[in-house]
Amino acid sequence: MTVIHINQRQLANRWCVSEATLERWRSEGIGPQYLKLGGRVMYREQDIEAYESSCLRQSTSQPVKDGVNS
Repeated sequence: MTVIHINQRQLANRWCVSEATLERWRSEGIGPQYLKLGGRVMYREQDIEAYESSCLRQSTSQPVKDGVNS
């Protein structure tokens, strides 16, 4: 299995947020797990997709169960 990594700029573009927002989220413990390699922040694609799945909602008060709309 090949692990795909993306950097902060790529994730900011993917989610249409600023890099500063991602930096703030990391300091607050928000968002996907990340790697810090020699001062560089990298995200594994599998962690990004897992985080995105955890954010799915059926309504404002109801998360989607197991990634499937019921």
